[in-house]
Amino acid sequence: MAAPPVSADTSPSPLPSTVAPDVPGRPAEQSETACEDRSNAGSLDRLLPPVGTGRSPRKRTTSQCKSEPPLLRTSKRTIYTAGRPPWYNEHGTQSKEAFAIGLGGGSASGKTTVARMIIEALDVPWVVLLSMDSFYKVLTQQQQEQAACNNFNFDHPDAFDFDLIISTLKKLKQGRSVQIPIYDFTTHSRKKDWKTLYGANVIIFEGIMAFADKTLLELLDMKIFVDTDSDIRLVRRLRRDISERGRDIEGVIKQYNKFVKPAFEQYIQPTMRLADIVVPRGSGNTVAIDLIVQHVHSQLEERELSVRAALASAHQCHPLPQTLSVLKSTPQVRGMHTIIRDKETSRDEFIFYSKRLMRLLIEHALSFLPFQDCTVQTPQGQDYVGKCYAGKQITGVSILRAGETMEPALRAVCKDVRIGTILIQTNQLTGEPELHYLRLPKDISDDHVILMDCTVSTGAAAMMAVRVLLDHDVPEDKIFLLSLLMAEMGVHSVAYAFPRVRIITTAVDKRVNDLFRIIPGIGNFGDRYFGTDAVPDGSDEEETASMG
Repeated sequence: MAAPPVSADTSPSPLPSTVAPDVPGRPAEQSETACEDRSNAGSLDRLLPPVGTGRSPRKRTTSQCKSEPPLLRTSKRTIYTAGRPPWYNEHGTQSKEAFAIGLGGGSASGKTTVARMIIEALDVPWVVLLSMDSFYKVLTQQQQEQAACNNFNFDHPDAFDFDLIISTLKKLKQGRSVQIPIYDFTTHSRKKDWKTLYGANVIIFEGIMAFADKTLLELLDMKIFVDTDSDIRLVRRLRRDISERGRDIEGVIKQYNKFVKPAFEQYIQPTMRLADIVVPRGSGNTVAIDLIVQHVHSQLEERELSVRAALASAHQCHPLPQTLSVLKSTPQVRGMHTIIRDKETSRDEFIFYSKRLMRLLIEHALSFLPFQDCTVQTPQGQDYVGKCYAGKQITGVSILRAGETMEPALRAVCKDVRIGTILIQTNQLTGEPELHYLRLPKDISDDHVILMDCTVSTGAAAMMAVRVLLDHDVPEDKIFLLSLLMAEMGVHSVAYAFPRVRIITTAVDKRVNDLFRIIPGIGNFGDRYFGTDAVPDGSDEEETASMG
């Protein structure tokens, strides 16, 4: 769709607080995700009234006010309350790829500013901004010496690792997590640590050579060229390279005249004809940006999914899957269920017997891990042939809020277990689950993962959590979904979409009503455990909790 240049003379509005600010050395940004202190995040229990206090129940709130940023602050972290809707169908597979926008233009033309303005105007969650500056090739020793003397051409196509760019963009479009190199412009080298990037409805890829590769062009759904006067670009480059990259004015001008300007004329300016939209004057052209946003919105509307409605009508009346394991219903187990299902049970009794069931459930689940024969010597000097865990490591992942209550039981039986968290909530307008926050340990793909949620009704939240783990390269047969209570609908939904996921619970109830409540059920587990008020007409699944 070729389009003529569009222009306007109005000034851009300031960036909203939901868009991350520029951080030197951090080229890839992700909006609408959690940001502060992801390591060792404290238990959310401390935010709630303790058992036995005389405080009134704590009401849950949602952040829908346009005048305030959509986030929730705790003492340890910030959680954005604008979530990512399903990017997969009821089969658990991605239905449509993320929408990729390419932003090209000369050095210091304002590409990143235009990208942030688009993110602000789109007002949709989970937009990934990917910079081509992250993908400079690793220099040889000779090239390093040339770069130190401003004699290396960083504005040539050969300076970029297009193979890595293409593979990264393909994975992002498929909804997968990716590792992004971090480039140090002061030392002209990649840093040791790489940045993990995950989750996108829209991908904005910006760079001077964004349109220089044919395969890369085919991955872009929309191509935008930012056209800015060369004098303005030179002034911006001088300011940036001196203040942010530690260069001297003589070296910047030398590099500009020797490499930057000729490269623009030879490689960059000719790609303007490939653009769908040309934006003169960059961030000052709000009319062009409005047109871009309108087009992206229309594309996103065509990609909307309704997963929960599909789950409610699919896979029912089938026998329960073989991947399901239900804890044996002994009189003790049934007695504890009787207590926690009773609406008259006090909160401290509910917590006590829930914890007992959790411990039994986790002990039962661990029996499905792979074990191998091993021989040890007893204190009497005799050999004993026993069993030992045959995997690398066990990681627990809780679906907030209720799933977090199962973490102590897991820690009690698994020494040094690693813990991750995922926050999933129901959008009260669409009824669909949305991903708001995730914190997963590094190298989780090598582990057996115990995914924990206390109740599963339709399976919508559990499916989203499993999809997140698969996107982080956790093998499906290494995922164990644990829940105190499940509905048959939820069991079928998860098993149909992910037939190699092991499903383990203490009980399965037959029905889910029109409000997605498990019947006869247990009520909203999180509200009863934490002492909060229920959301009217909310489902039993904990993705309805707003954490407010």
